[in-house]
Amino acid sequence: RAVSAQAMAVIQFFTLLVQSILWNAQMVGDELDEATRERMQQRKEYLSRVMTRLLQELEQGTQQLAQRTQEQSGFAWGALLFAALRQWQFWAVAGVLLLLFALCCRLRKRSHEVDSSSDEESSSSDREQVEEEAEEDDDSDSDNDLGRLFAEHIQWPVQNLARDCQVVKDLIDNFILVFRQLLSNSFFPVLEPAIGLGSAFEGWSPREEDIIYRLLVPLKPPRGHAFHLEGETPARNFCVHVELVCTCRREQLAGEMLCFLHHPEEELRRDQGPSLLRTLCTDSYLDVQKTAHWFQNFVRSAWAVVPLSRRYNMTVLPSSHSCKLQLTNASRRTLFIEMVFGVQQGNSDIFVSSQDTEALFTPSTTWPESYAVAEAKFFRHMARQVPHDSFHLRCLQAYARILVGTGFSTYTLNTVVMHLLNTIPLSGWRRRHFLLRMDDIMRYLRCCLEERRLDHFFLGNERVPEEIILPPDFQMAEPLNLFQHLVQDPAAHAEAMREYMDLRQQLITLLLYGH
Repeated sequence: RAVSAQAMAVIQFFTLLVQSILWNAQMVGDELDEATRERMQQRKEYLSRVMTRLLQELEQGTQQLAQRTQEQSGFAWGALLFAALRQWQFWAVAGVLLLLFALCCRLRKRSHEVDSSSDEESSSSDREQVEEEAEEDDDSDSDNDLGRLFAEHIQWPVQNLARDCQVVKDLIDNFILVFRQLLSNSFFPVLEPAIGLGSAFEGWSPREEDIIYRLLVPLKPPRGHAFHLEGETPARNFCVHVELVCTCRREQLAGEMLCFLHHPEEELRRDQGPSLLRTLCTDSYLDVQKTAHWFQNFVRSAWAVVPLSRRYNMTVLPSSHSCKLQLTNASRRTLFIEMVFGVQQGNSDIFVSSQDTEALFTPSTTWPESYAVAEAKFFRHMARQVPHDSFHLRCLQAYARILVGTGFSTYTLNTVVMHLLNTIPLSGWRRRHFLLRMDDIMRYLRCCLEERRLDHFFLGNERVPEEIILPPDFQMAEPLNLFQHLVQDPAAHAEAMREYMDLRQQLITLLLYGH
C-alpha cells in the first residue's frame, strides 16, 4: 500500500512537471528579462523541493517493502535491491531527474547567453547582419529546448514515403494509361489521373507497418452519357444517376458512334458496344460494387503490360468498394495500395466516392460524400506556408500512434489539427513549439468533448483557404457536428471522456519513454 501511494505521488509529480513545462516552455522575445529568469528559478527550486520530498517518501516505502519481504521470505539484501530496482517507480523518478537536469542546464546556458550578449556591441553593420542571420539559423535549435528534446526523444518510424509515393503514383498512372488505350472505343467510365490521399501522401504515417497508399481515381462519363448527382443533404449520401444524351450531331460530324437514343436497339447491339447503363449500373444508377469488380478484373488482365510487373508480384485483395493491391518485390518488401473511385461535384475539390461506410447496410448505388481530396489539398497548401522546420505533421503522427485501439478516428484528429492550423499563427508550429501544440490538440479535443460538438472543417466554415474550391452551398450550410452522436447518447459521451483520459496518459507515456 505504501509503494502504491508512492506510485500515485510520482504520477502526480510528473503530471505537475509536464504541465509546468507546457505552460512555461515558450519564451517571450529573444531574451529572458530579469523577472522571467527569477520566476523560472523559483519554479526550479520549488520542483526540486517537491522532488526531494517524493524521493524521501519513495525511499521510506521501499524500506518498508524490503522489511516485509525479508520477514516473509528471508531473501538476501542483494535480491531485495534487485527487486526494488525492477520497480517501475524507480525508472519513472530517474526519468524525471534527467528531465530536471536538462531544464536546469538549459536555464543556466540561456542565462549566460543573455548576459554575454548584453555586454557585446556590434562594430559594424555587416557584423550585425551576420549575427542576425546566425540567430535565425539557430532559432529552431536554441529556443525552447524542451520542445526539441521531446521531439527528438520520440522514436519516429523510419520511412521513405516520398520515394514510395512516387512509385505508387507511377504505377497507377501506367494503369490508367493502359485503360484509356484499351477502352477508348468502349462506353465504360473515363478514368482521370489519380489523386494521392491520406497520411502517406501528406508525408507521415503512424507506423511503418501500417502504411497504406490511398488514391482516388476520378470517373468521367463516357461518350453519349452524363452523370447527375442526386443526394440527401443531411446524410451527405448521393447516387450517381446515369443518363443517355443525344450524339446525333456528333455522329454526323465525326461518324465515330451511334446515338443510343435515336438508333434501333438491334443496330446498336450489332454495331456498337453496350452503354454504361447495361454494364455498371443498377436501375440507371452507377453501382459501386460493379465498378469496383470491373476495375479489379481489368487490373489483373493489364498487370503484365505494366513496367513495374518485372519488379513486383501483385495480389488483388478482396474488396467490394475499392481496388486493394498488395505488391511484393524479391526482397519481400511489401506495398499496400487502395484505390477508391469518385465523381467530382462540379469543378470543386469535393467528390462522392466509393468508400465503404460504417452503416450496417448501404445500397450498392450509394456514393458517400468525400472530403479527402480537399483535405489533402489543405495540407499541401499548409506545407507551402509553414516554416521549413514545421512539426505539424509530427504532431499528427504522434497522436495517430496513440489513437490506435481508441474510439477516436484519424479523421477526428485531422479535423482538430486543421482547425488549429487555421487559428494558430503558422510560425507557432516549429519544432520548438512541439509540446505546446501537442497540448493545444489535447485541450481542443477535451473542449469539444465537453461541449459535445466538433464542427466539420469544410461545411459551414467561412475561414477555409481560398485555394480549396468548395461547392456554392458549403459556406451557406449549417456546420455539421461530428460529435452529434455524443449529444444523443449519454453513455457514448461518458465512454468518450474515459477514452480521453486514457489518451492523455498514453501521451505522457509517449513523451516520457519515446514509444
